[in-house]
Amino acid sequence: MHALRLVIRSGRDVSGGRFRLTHSTPRPVCPEHSESDYMELATFVQTLANSLVLGSIYALVAIGLSLAFGVMRMANFAHGEFYMVGAYVVYALYALAGWPFYAAVAVAVPVVAVLGMLTERLIFRPTKSNTLAGFMATAGLAFILQVLAGQIWGVGLAKQVPMPIVGATEIFGALISTQRLTIIPIAFATLAALWVFLYRTKWGRGMRACSIDPDAAALQGIDIRKMSLLTMGLSGASAGLAGALMSPIYSVTPYMGHGVVLIAFIVVIIGGMASVEGAVAAAFIIGFVHTFGTTIWDGITATMLGVAFMAVILVIRPQGLFGQNPV
Repeated sequence: MHALRLVIRSGRDVSGGRFRLTHSTPRPVCPEHSESDYMELATFVQTLANSLVLGSIYALVAIGLSLAFGVMRMANFAHGEFYMVGAYVVYALYALAGWPFYAAVAVAVPVVAVLGMLTERLIFRPTKSNTLAGFMATAGLAFILQVLAGQIWGVGLAKQVPMPIVGATEIFGALISTQRLTIIPIAFATLAALWVFLYRTKWGRGMRACSIDPDAAALQGIDIRKMSLLTMGLSGASAGLAGALMSPIYSVTPYMGHGVVLIAFIVVIIGGMASVEGAVAAAFIIGFVHTFGTTIWDGITATMLGVAFMAVILVIRPQGLFGQNPV
């Protein structure tokens, strides 16, 4: 005897999506396992996959914030708008101009990297001696980028980017969007390439030296200005890649980066303000907390759980999971 099974797709996530029930082909019900047990497994696998996707995006966004703070000791409040610009580049080139999706993504990365370098040159370098001034200036930049996006593309109606890869992959009974699954290997490959750059190249070692002790790095002949410019380029590139990859999944709006940058700050604080490894680890932890919390309860509760987790970490280990004790 066959039974019609319902599989929960996509679940709720931080973007405010809703559960969607989809019918699939009938599957024989094993007498040892009830249909409810099968549905619970499918829901768990679906939520686990979504948490990996979300953690991957959080890692790409947060690692740029961590790099910028580590090298320049500056917090970039416009980092979420870098994410937004990456999404709009894909919308313009892929949805409107008809470019191949991954070609549009490849263009979005250097475009936002240049935006990051301009931010370093025009904002962070003049305000180097005043951290608060730099932070407030990037807050102003965030509003400027939001207004520009609204003026060019409109504010009221969210822009939809067509799915470049249509269909779903079934894993243990869960139907998972293939487009979402492609984000995971791309993000992991990007993070691995960044690790190789930071630990196996001369420029990467210079960035790490500036992050650990800028004065000692300068005495060794490392150009702090060049390292800061390179850091902001990488920071912008990683945020732009994250926004570009998520553009077919979330609606593209001028304000889509606001929530992302707040979560990225939480991730960086949990992982350790200047720790790249900590940012990656904390990103996946928060991705799991948000996704499973939203699936079990709701989005507001999941956000509260993430903030509560950050508070606990700060009480137990004020410097973060991978942060160093101040000297």
